[in-house]
Amino acid sequence: MRPTRTTLVLGTRGSELAQRQTQMVADGLRARWADLKLEIKIIRTAGDKEKARETIERAGRKGLFTAEIERALLSEDVDLAIHSAKDLPSELATETDIAAVLPRAPVEDVLVSIEPWNLESLPKNGFVATGSVRRKHQLHWKRPDLEIVDLRGNVPTRLRKLASDQWHAIILARAGLDRLGLDSARRVRFEESEFFTEVLPRDIFLPAGGQGVIAVQLRSKDERARMLVEPLNDFHTRLCLRAEREFLRLLHGDCNQPVGVLATIDGTIMLVRAQVFDVGAIIPREAAVQGPSEEAERLAAELLRKIEGR
Repeated sequence: MRPTRTTLVLGTRGSELAQRQTQMVADGLRARWADLKLEIKIIRTAGDKEKARETIERAGRKGLFTAEIERALLSEDVDLAIHSAKDLPSELATETDIAAVLPRAPVEDVLVSIEPWNLESLPKNGFVATGSVRRKHQLHWKRPDLEIVDLRGNVPTRLRKLASDQWHAIILARAGLDRLGLDSARRVRFEESEFFTEVLPRDIFLPAGGQGVIAVQLRSKDERARMLVEPLNDFHTRLCLRAEREFLRLLHGDCNQPVGVLATIDGTIMLVRAQVFDVGAIIPREAAVQGPSEEAERLAAELLRKIEGR
């Protein structure tokens, strides 16, 4: 049954992190609209279904964690779709928009290890697990001796695997650890285990486009929902996300490609950096551009020309 006009329904994945991020959106809405009725609807995506995930990943990860939520949005089963922005394809579903983004969390990747190691001190020929194609290439670039193991599942699942398997470390997004309350100073205590953390350098582990950003998607014509979520919008985060997503769109990139892109703003100046690994290449192509922050799309196009040597 569709919600009444007095209720706003938020659609999200069922993972603990996704629900925590959706609660952040809900809290922001309640703080601004005290009488607003909210409902959170859990939607199981292909990325949450083991057999479907294996099939889809053979063809690419684009939309793996978002397509079902977008369909629920378009069918009006939900009014807002809450995403980790890095999971969103560079082309949104037709007749939908990103209406708001929350302030960005830390963008870095984190090495989570069984001993207090960093990237340089990890044991030679050690085992490091990650599910990210980008992180695999970045690891191979700087530590070609490491054995890189595939890793799937939500953050708690990945930490349990580190505790039980014969691995030296895994790599996770700092934003996810932070939002789950696990980002303490150089240590993570989880269930019966204790791990050590090291924030990885951005110049090597340039993050995925949208990493650390919570995006709120709606139907383009739903002006009521747009009006309600607009106060949540973080201006600088929105500009940075625009630049990163435009670069990926022009590159025809999605989360199955080894691409890192990050926009930052200092005052009124935006700096956009990108890192692209070609098939079979060890060393990435890298480039950076800067200019007025309101020219996000132009900077993205300039960055693409520069990284392609045009």
